[in-house]
Amino acid sequence: MDESEAQAVDAPKKKSKMPMIIGLLLALAGGGGGFFAVYSGIILGPPSHADEEVEDHAGDLPDIAFVELTPLTVSLFDNGRDRHLRFRAQLETPGQYQGDVEKLLPRIVDVLNSYLRAVELDDLKDSAALVRLRAQMLRRVQIVVGEGRINDLLIMEFVLN
Repeated sequence: MDESEAQAVDAPKKKSKMPMIIGLLLALAGGGGGFFAVYSGIILGPPSHADEEVEDHAGDLPDIAFVELTPLTVSLFDNGRDRHLRFRAQLETPGQYQGDVEKLLPRIVDVLNSYLRAVELDDLKDSAALVRLRAQMLRRVQIVVGEGRINDLLIMEFVLN
């Protein structure tokens, strides 16, 4: 063996970086294509017949009615300062009981008015107060009207000034 052949055998061959560059380009192209497919809705997008499904289920609504309560304005006292709470709500009831609930509206308004007058102003300042008050008022109304006749109490306006 001569010297040039010995050097060629001992010297490590230089590896090409071309496969790594091609792999990187393919990964970027695949990522960009995947992003476009998801962003445009081709993949994981809403089905094309979504409007038809909405129309088909429109008749499946339960038989409910909403009974509007008389707006209430309640006086509250805050360290000698007179403040007011303006409250407006609606009652969600099964359609068959709407007449019964409307007959009892004066009693319902009386119960809510009495409850709101008894509430402390500090209780209203709490961030979770509205959820707690709503649950208390709903329970009181359900007791007045009877079980199963009121589904929910929807608060439309709750302003403290």
